[in-house]
Amino acid sequence: MDRRSLLKLSFAGATVGVFGGLGPARAAGTAVTISEALRLGMYASLYVAADKGLFAKHGLEAEVSTAGGIALPTPIVLSGRAQFGVTSPGMSVNATREGGKIKNIAKIVGGVSMWAMARPDSTIRTIEDLKGKTIATLKFPSSTIQVPNYAMKAVGKFDPKEAGVTFLELPAGAQAAAVKDGRADVATAFEWDISIGVEQFGLKPVLSFADIIGPVAFTTAMATEDYIAKNPAAVQGFCNALAEAQKLMHQDNAVFTQVSEKYFPKVAPSVIANATKNFFGSRTAIPTAPTISAEEWDRAMQLELAGGSVKEALSYDRMVENSFALKAAKTFGTAG
Repeated sequence: MDRRSLLKLSFAGATVGVFGGLGPARAAGTAVTISEALRLGMYASLYVAADKGLFAKHGLEAEVSTAGGIALPTPIVLSGRAQFGVTSPGMSVNATREGGKIKNIAKIVGGVSMWAMARPDSTIRTIEDLKGKTIATLKFPSSTIQVPNYAMKAVGKFDPKEAGVTFLELPAGAQAAAVKDGRADVATAFEWDISIGVEQFGLKPVLSFADIIGPVAFTTAMATEDYIAKNPAAVQGFCNALAEAQKLMHQDNAVFTQVSEKYFPKVAPSVIANATKNFFGSRTAIPTAPTISAEEWDRAMQLELAGGSVKEALSYDRMVENSFALKAAKTFGTAG
């Protein structure tokens, strides 16, 4: 299911399911399950919080499980099988429109940590250069289609179809090869795929969508309104752990590198090292704080609408409970 399934290269070597054994021993605390959509490097806030014992420090006995697709954490949370979900904010909107009562409480990914990669002789330098090109992506619905569509319409001010842009939808792991053999001009992908494309296929990043689009609540943590109301201490502990993890990574990028090597043991250290540079080349992908601003939410809704993930945008006031993340940011002296 593309974005609804594991990206083979991105998640190579990741243990699907609960991870707790890689980090320090946990002290007794409130038991919570965190359902992440996929195992991705850009979800590092979760992994650092687990590995460094920050969930335990803030009163949680946390288990992080990989659901296997972006549409899955929300129903898992609504059913009570997990207390927190981590996925695209559009999934919370869809659930709310269907009667669910769920709020976004923290930012996990603060920018579109996606790049376009091409052959070394490519002349693609700007979003306008995608006109008339073939873009290798995952199969729809996928953010590898959604993001460039949004960028072309909102930033480039042109309609991809009218401009002759073709999307070559492929299974996970096949995008870089399609560019190398000439079936596509460019491929859109996350890390670790980009650094693998550089190292194994001789490609180069030519566009950074984080720089093109700007700050956005690309991935959020969410919980039901009922759980938030009945368990404010657990929600605060969760946001505190994220804020502290994000602060650690920005103080020392090596924290990201070291923890990623643990959670992605089959990804070459050289790939992770290169990806670290890409992630922290901008301050948006790995947030400096878990807070969600109205601007970030509105841009996320625009992105979701452009990509067809949601049919209707819902407002910041209806969908976001920012007080816990804001308190966490203030407590740990991070930007909020």
